Amino acid sequence: MGLTSAYPVTHHRTATVDGVKIFYREAGPKDGPVVLLLHGFPTSSHMFRNLIPYLADRYHVIAPDYPGYGQSDAPDRASFSYTFDRAGELVDGLLHQLGIARYAMYVMDYGAPVGWRLALKHPDAITGLIIQNGNAYDEGLKEFWDPIKVHWADGAKASRDKLLGLISLETTIFQYTDGVSDKTRISPDNWTHDQPLLDRPGNADIQMDMLYDYRTNLPLYPRVQAWLRDKQPPALLVWGKNDFIFPEPGAHPYKRDLRDVEFHLLDTGHFVLEDKADEVFPLIHDFLDRKVAGA
Repeated sequence: MGLTSAYPVTHHRTATVDGVKIFYREAGPKDGPVVLLLHGFPTSSHMFRNLIPYLADRYHVIAPDYPGYGQSDAPDRASFSYTFDRAGELVDGLLHQLGIARYAMYVMDYGAPVGWRLALKHPDAITGLIIQNGNAYDEGLKEFWDPIKVHWADGAKASRDKLLGLISLETTIFQYTDGVSDKTRISPDNWTHDQPLLDRPGNADIQMDMLYDYRTNLPLYPRVQAWLRDKQPPALLVWGKNDFIFPEPGAHPYKRDLRDVEFHLLDTGHFVLEDKADEVFPLIHDFLDRKVAGA
């Protein structure tokens, strides 16, 4: 008996955007509806390695690495600003190079502020939203963020240095396993992939720069919320309710602004796709089929 369909191939590509080499994973039909996957900290497009072929039967999937993450360039911070504005500009530049003007967007963790910048720059470009532990409301910043807020307030080296533990192996493992009831579902390949990249010379300062710049996202929240209310993109929310970093209180406010949001709280932690792929992948594909494929 022959296979009914070929397994989608993921291509691993680079493009030079404003002089910076941006790595991205690409799969699916070039004429299919585009789905942009925006990764979180401390990982890269690696977090989507299993979702990409699942969606690529029908969708043109693009998953970039931000500068300083994954396989993208990590320019010297003496000549490059590690900010969410810059990450958003480079992702936008990549999409422009690829001729992509409309797309559904998966936002998670750092991917949310990158994605919100794209949405605010191109308010009619977004055909749908998949929101997974990505924040747009003040209610979503709880105790994990308290020491980071101290650094936001004083900008001092001492408060910055206290945050260095956030890029340790112990914390990276914690991000993948905290709030997960069956840790055998989580591949240790995740932290053995992420941690050597975090440990590259100079990368600690890059990560601290990004954490400090996260403060610039909070003033954008009212504009993002206004965009959600105005444009009403169809949305699927799949949120790990046990996440210590972006806890459940950050999920519920989306219902204030979105009339068409399919709301799912899952019994897991920060990296939902690593634990609950069997539940979440079908939700995502079905949502895209119903809400985005014909957009």
